[in-house]
Amino acid sequence: MNAIEVTLALPFAEAEVEVRRALATEGFGVLSEIDVAATFRAKLGIERPALTILGACNPGFAHRGLTADPSLALVLPCNVTLEDAGDGRTRVAIADPRAMFALGDPAHTSADRTLAEEVAAALVRVADRLGA
Repeated sequence: MNAIEVTLALPFAEAEVEVRRALATEGFGVLSEIDVAATFRAKLGIERPALTILGACNPGFAHRGLTADPSLALVLPCNVTLEDAGDGRTRVAIADPRAMFALGDPAHTSADRTLAEEVAAALVRVADRLGA
């Protein structure tokens, strides 16, 4: 999967606060949260480093995308993962919307490509804020 990635020199809990703040700066809210580590612990009895999936959505982008192609709902919201990388670091990966949009598919219009590029640019700015 293509992703926009950055590793933060912050412990997991602090990194999550910064990720949420950076997403909000670009108009993204967090609609869902999955604590993968807690789920594995509860359902499988397996311990693993912290891993959380945040479902991030920018309503303006989502509206434009769903208006153009209602099947886009299959890949919404945008997934943002935070994973404990050890030594007080947290790896952040954001699903690249250009890959989710299958831009090589001839069924997608130039407007689809433009939207995917705009969303990607906003998410790259999120990663840039985090990496600064």
